[in-house]
Amino acid sequence: MGNSALKAHLETAQKTGVFQLTGKGLTEFPEDLQKLTSNLRTIDLSNNKIELLPPLIGKFSFLKSLALNNNKLTALPEELCKLKKLETLHLNGNHLRQLPAAFGQLSALKTLSLSGNQLRTVPTQLSGLRHLDVVDLSKNQIQNVPDTVGELQAIELNLNQNQISQISMQISHCPRLKVLRLEENCLELSMLPQSILSDSQISLLAVEGNLFEIKKLRELEGYDKYMERFTATKKKFA
Repeated sequence: MGNSALKAHLETAQKTGVFQLTGKGLTEFPEDLQKLTSNLRTIDLSNNKIELLPPLIGKFSFLKSLALNNNKLTALPEELCKLKKLETLHLNGNHLRQLPAAFGQLSALKTLSLSGNQLRTVPTQLSGLRHLDVVDLSKNQIQNVPDTVGELQAIELNLNQNQISQISMQISHCPRLKVLRLEENCLELSMLPQSILSDSQISLLAVEGNLFEIKKLRELEGYDKYMERFTATKKKFA
């Protein structure tokens, strides 16, 4: 892509606060964006071939939305965690194995999409994020859900298409969790904590495609309580 095209994009971004350059085969984060650190509210560089996010990302202090879906990122810089206004982060379809240690400092984060990466566990850093609404960790390599999940503030947690065979009972203590998606994992019925049914806020539990028949779920203690929540929620949205 020529410099003149990039220049045009930069000029538009300066006026609108939005820089969008998708599917252009970019191999690196455009350094020229540095000139707009105080302008930009949105950056979308999805569907490129970017391997590294440079430390300068930490300078975009007004950034609210960052999308880098379908790139080649293997790690994220610690500097990313300085983005105190960031509300939406989309990193689907990369090669991420973990999140930066300071990820919990992204205090404004509401939506986090990490579908199609190489995470092996639910990152403990997420438990510190107080405004998190939706977390998508589908299509990773997660095998178990640890105790720290009990502090997760999310309303919806998507763990579809992982390799989960164990879930901490603490998940039923999540204060705001309403939707839990666990489709196409490796769960035996005995490994699904019954407290999810009897003693949680969860009103939509999606568990198709595991190692048990769905009708067996209905025989578990607490299923009636779960159905009460499910029905009440359904009425609310109907």
